[in-house]
Amino acid sequence: MTDARHAPGRGLRLYALLAYAYLYGPIAILVVYSFNQSKFGVAWTGFTLEWYAALWDDRFVREAARNTLIVAAASTALSTVIGTAAAVGLQRYRFPARRLTEASLYVPVVIPEVVMGIAMLAFFAQAFAWLNDALGFGWRLGLATITIAHVAFSVPFVTLTVRARLAGFDRRLEEAAMDLGADEWRTFTRVTLPLILPGVVAGALLAFTLSLDDYIITLFTAGPGSTTLPLRVYAMLRQAVTPKVNALSTLWVAVVFAALLLAQWVGRPPRAVAA
Repeated sequence: MTDARHAPGRGLRLYALLAYAYLYGPIAILVVYSFNQSKFGVAWTGFTLEWYAALWDDRFVREAARNTLIVAAASTALSTVIGTAAAVGLQRYRFPARRLTEASLYVPVVIPEVVMGIAMLAFFAQAFAWLNDALGFGWRLGLATITIAHVAFSVPFVTLTVRARLAGFDRRLEEAAMDLGADEWRTFTRVTLPLILPGVVAGALLAFTLSLDDYIITLFTAGPGSTTLPLRVYAMLRQAVTPKVNALSTLWVAVVFAALLLAQWVGRPPRAVAA
């Protein structure tokens, strides 16, 4: 009878173990083979750190990493501010185009990325053609266009995440703050924002990771001198899968993991004040 009662628990643990192995096993293999001495990484021949040193000496990888971090930081900041404001506006206010605005948020989420990339490329081509002809500007594709494109597809994710946090928000807390003399801005910064901060941080982290690993939309909106790491990794893979690629991917996993830990720390709910 005891074994029968514990059988479902054992099965659940086995299922969880297999699920984790399926999800994280390839990443573990990638990390291990980034320290492999073999040039092509098909067989383990010994431990080495030379591939990480080779990455540091690769000027193209350094430039791609710099471009990626610039785009990710800028697009995350902009999309977080815009997405949070949009979430608050959609959750709190009623206006004629509210339903249409809510429906349009799902368009960048559900359409294929290649369609989004082509659309952004067509938009920039038409906009730059008009501005360059009418005003004499010399604008072209580059880091700015990549950042704008990343903001365009990241804002809906931030908005939906923050709205989920606002759905259970107690408006009486804001009313109490206003009754005590706080204006709308002070109420938002002192009451609303700290309480929805976990949702804002989660949306920002989602936007950051989406920007870090985006390839298709970046491919359509990048110009000369604006290669990001996903584009660089693909170019390296066209030659051969070497431990250098594994080392670069391992570092990128470490960056995302560090961002996740930071988001968990920043997004902790505020401690209750002792009476």
